[in-house]
Amino acid sequence: MSRLQEKYQSELAGEIQKKLGLKNSMQVPRITKITLNMGVGEAVADKKVMDFAMKDMEKIAGQKPLMRRARKSVAAFKLRDGMPIGCKVTLRRERMYEFLDRLINVAAPRVRDFRGLSPKAFDGRGNYSLGVREQIIFPEIDFDQIDTTRGLDIAITTSAENDEQGRALLEAFNFPFRKQGLSS
Repeated sequence: MSRLQEKYQSELAGEIQKKLGLKNSMQVPRITKITLNMGVGEAVADKKVMDFAMKDMEKIAGQKPLMRRARKSVAAFKLRDGMPIGCKVTLRRERMYEFLDRLINVAAPRVRDFRGLSPKAFDGRGNYSLGVREQIIFPEIDFDQIDTTRGLDIAITTSAENDEQGRALLEAFNFPFRKQGLSS
């Protein structure tokens, strides 16, 4: 069992239940999955780019990514139906908690000019999304081995009913949210 999962089950769940005033322990919000998505538009012109993106994603997530294909042809983008245009990984259970631990404690502080993550990126149902501009913030990626820097989207899906519960959950995990008074 990973460090964060153990901490959640032993300490954080009880604290969150008290903070939110929930009667039943099953009402306590929890993280259900983390989805990583990398759009690779350059793969339309060069097929090898997709291989590099898939390898990077596999190193970051610790599991093989699923190749995403175009659903329909768009002539303006020189895109045909079925062409590979990205990759995604859905993390659950052990790997999810291990990735979250690395994201909070290692990767996020390595972002250039990092002042904290935006507290406004909740979707209204307690889920949080963030974008990473460079994959090199993750320690698994060797700077000398990459062909180009690529960004990725990270979506943290929770069982929270609203943004307040979702934020309480992520704050309990020491999520580095930006202070309210700071701009941008």
